[in-house]
Amino acid sequence: MLIWALFIGFILICLALDLGVFNKEDHVIKSKEAGIWTAVWFTIAMTFSGIIYWLFTAEMVKNPTGITANTAVLKYITGYLIELSLSIDNVFVIAVIFSSFAIPPKFQHRVLFWGILGAIIFRALMIVFGVALINKFEWIIYVFGAFLLFTAYRMLSSDDNDYDPQDSKVYKSVKKLFPVTTRIEGHAFFLEENGKKAATPLFLALIVIELTDVLFALDSIPAILAITADPFIVFTSNIFAILGLRSMYFLISRMIQKFRFINYSLVVILAFVGLKMIFSHSIEIPEWLSLGVIVVSLVGGILASMYIKSDDEPEDQTTEAEELP
Repeated sequence: MLIWALFIGFILICLALDLGVFNKEDHVIKSKEAGIWTAVWFTIAMTFSGIIYWLFTAEMVKNPTGITANTAVLKYITGYLIELSLSIDNVFVIAVIFSSFAIPPKFQHRVLFWGILGAIIFRALMIVFGVALINKFEWIIYVFGAFLLFTAYRMLSSDDNDYDPQDSKVYKSVKKLFPVTTRIEGHAFFLEENGKKAATPLFLALIVIELTDVLFALDSIPAILAITADPFIVFTSNIFAILGLRSMYFLISRMIQKFRFINYSLVVILAFVGLKMIFSHSIEIPEWLSLGVIVVSLVGGILASMYIKSDDEPEDQTTEAEELP
């Protein structure tokens, strides 16, 4: 329990420094700043793999699955990359939510901060519940696997451009619980209006993001449970991926259309993990192969997005100056 307490304390310190020091003043997060913080969180997450190795070597954490330190590191990195890659789909939804509620760019980081904090709590509960289910009912892994295959199919066949947060049941339910105002004054979540506290668009966006993350967690938690049922590895890899989501959002949300093939990468990853769960008792897939499939899928989607031109993109990039006689 001491290791768990130290890890949670470290995360709380990071969050306190984030909002209380580095982002104390509301400001627009530029791509350069987002890139730096994305690199920082990725470096911290990768460095933590060394701590995973040390903890499992010294047997300082419970090891219910009986894995070696080397295997624990591979499972941690694989789980982290799965969670990080699935977060890419979340970026698009967050961008749509902010656009729908007309959230000014300089307040978006604060909304995401509180959204991430809530997501950590929800995911911790879901991880505990998911690990308990797998440990008690082995057959539940087949259910999780089938669900991931269905999710992959749904992602392949759905059109995210039709998503409108203001048509969601969540938004309509919030409007029934609180008076709602369209005014935005600073980063306040509530304002006084007609003698009553009214929810601002920032609060509405926060609630929709929060509950949307719960839906995403229904995909991501079973995906990482296919890699390992060790609660410490599942929790730490998941949390580091969530913490990196904010900076990653500001980094890639402005160029999300350029990565139009990344969804196919996510479909491949979800389908692979789903099949791995379904055949887990008959086929043993080595950790290096799982890690390789994830990396190749992501790199393939990025490269395809960069080098395959869309139908709307002109093939001839000749400038006007070159066309002049």
